[in-house]
Amino acid sequence: QLQLAESGGGLVQLGGSLRLSCAASGDTTDYYSIGWFRQAPGKEREGVSCISNSGTNIHYVDSVKGRFTISRDYAKNTVYLQMNSLKPEDTAVYYCAADPSNYCSEYVLIYESYQYDYWGQGTQVTVSS
Repeated sequence: QLQLAESGGGLVQLGGSLRLSCAASGDTTDYYSIGWFRQAPGKEREGVSCISNSGTNIHYVDSVKGRFTISRDYAKNTVYLQMNSLKPEDTAVYYCAADPSNYCSEYVLIYESYQYDYWGQGTQVTVSS
């Protein structure tokens, strides 16, 4: 059974950076697409970014384009989300998720997060102004 664990969240000032990690255990993620999602207080969960199993298909939602970068390290069975130029509106709990069907598109991020079968517990990111 695949298990995911996020880390790297914390408190950062406006314009700062954080790198989130999504470490997998119990199975290799080589065949899964991995997505990052976030949920702010009082708001619905929203997709942020995804990367296909090969790493060649990558998508971001408009609000993070140019600021966030997703990558994966197959040897470490880990996916990263580098977040730069952070804004207060990026404050949320960030989750990673794995999809064995390897879906990764902006449409899936926005409308079909249910495609992702495995979810981590989340890591809090707080951006102060």
